[in-house]
Amino acid sequence: MTHVLDPDALSDDARALMAPLPPYDDVTRSDSAFRGFLHGLPGVDQVGAESRVAMLGTRSIKTTSKAWAIDTAISMVDLTTLEGADTPGKVRSLAAKARRPDPGDAACPQVAAVCVYGDLAGVAREALGDSGIHVAAVATAFPSGRASRAVKIADVEDAVSNGADEIDMVIDRGAFLAGRYLDVYEEIVAVKKASGQAHLKVILETGELVTLDNVRRASWIAMLAGCDFIKTSTGKVNPAATLPVSLVMLEAVRDFRAATGRQIGFKPAGGIRTTKDAIKHLVLINETVGADWLDPDWFRFGASSLLNDLLLQRQKLRTGHYSGPDYVTVD
Repeated sequence: MTHVLDPDALSDDARALMAPLPPYDDVTRSDSAFRGFLHGLPGVDQVGAESRVAMLGTRSIKTTSKAWAIDTAISMVDLTTLEGADTPGKVRSLAAKARRPDPGDAACPQVAAVCVYGDLAGVAREALGDSGIHVAAVATAFPSGRASRAVKIADVEDAVSNGADEIDMVIDRGAFLAGRYLDVYEEIVAVKKASGQAHLKVILETGELVTLDNVRRASWIAMLAGCDFIKTSTGKVNPAATLPVSLVMLEAVRDFRAATGRQIGFKPAGGIRTTKDAIKHLVLINETVGADWLDPDWFRFGASSLLNDLLLQRQKLRTGHYSGPDYVTVD
């Protein structure tokens, strides 16, 4: 059975998004065509992927290059709080930290975004003011994605109306694993339409996708559906942002740009806690997709504790000694 959205219910822009860019104009014409395309993508050599990231992980970055890497990583952080106990006060505190990560050093860059639940997006927007820091809101029944499409769309629209200019959605992993690829694609298209001018990051929840081949297929579904970023994880499932998964997703955005001319961003999230973790990802980006992605417009870290370690390592480079843990705030 072929599943299609009603084209009369969509704007011209949304209809344009539904049609994948050349040379993929026809791959979503039916379930069978889409399945054939996705299963025809080159298979992932898991051993090769693990060997590649292990080799790149041995790269050593020192002094000036390390200082640049730390500042670059700070500027790429989506500073995140996604707890049931989140309060407006906690979000305001997080926003203050996002604006001045190191109050004792005005030269320290601010982060890229603050990521919160949609009902707190307005608090974050007001607290961030004209700083230029984005407000990212998770939506579509995060983190499970278990809700009707109408509920998911309402969730997105509420977050945008509250002030979010970035939406982090979760795909329906149940539909994906059942092979209902066109359903997953159509839902992303619908969420992109509901997001309006907000950038859309599509969370694959790679820890539930079982194989690296599935990670590649899910990445292509999201990109063909018109997303602005692909993102590894919600941070609520283990494993989350592993380096082999990041490699496969980076290869996907690289290949997609080569084929279509459209650049897609990438956001690993979950389990990235140390400066060493962050630098390994920056090396992986540079060696896999190139310097074009070494920019907050195209790469983000979804993190909470990572920023503190980056600040402590930055202080060590600046002063020659480590500060105590009370040098940074506990979020």
